[in-house]
Amino acid sequence: MPDHLAPTSFLLPLAMFAFVSSVTPGPNNVMLTASGASFGYRRTVPHMLGITLGVVVMVLLVGVGLGAVFEQLPVIYTALKYLGAAYLVWLAWKIAGSAGMDGSSASTKPFGFWQAAAFQWVNPKAWVMAIGVIATYTPRENFFANLVLAALVLGVVNYPSISIWTLFGSAVGRALHSPQALRRFNWCMAGLLLLSLYPVLVDSSA
Repeated sequence: MPDHLAPTSFLLPLAMFAFVSSVTPGPNNVMLTASGASFGYRRTVPHMLGITLGVVVMVLLVGVGLGAVFEQLPVIYTALKYLGAAYLVWLAWKIAGSAGMDGSSASTKPFGFWQAAAFQWVNPKAWVMAIGVIATYTPRENFFANLVLAALVLGVVNYPSISIWTLFGSAVGRALHSPQALRRFNWCMAGLLLLSLYPVLVDSSA
């Protein structure tokens, strides 16, 4: 981004990027839809807050130098990528077996705050968002101040954007009265989560 622009001229384009990146389908939103259907909106709030905090912290840490570490030691990034893929497969299996809002399954419960925050580090889409915010929408002049501002904008936009998916899932959960129907919905969500691994598979075969 050119440095001669006004200091806050990047905020509107950044907010638009944050909205599009947050609201489009991806692992987080598939998981939130399934959680909303199985557990309802209120019990999914810690999951959403964890996502928002996770991406904000990721932007800050990558911006202050963690990206350079991955450039020097790409094996760390590669390990995170495949660890994330394996974790997503496990999450898909858990979603496929999720219970309804009555909590009838003792083996499943909503994602916790810290679980969701930590998950961003193995979430390919979160990495794309973080790198996009830093490389494209954060001016180099007064970089660290702008980095903090960019991270805050991302956090403010991210939460209501991902809430849309949780609300949708919650509405679906209320509409699907039979356990069989909810189970089929969760199987569909699990399948979509597995499909989100496509970029990782393509990259590994390149």
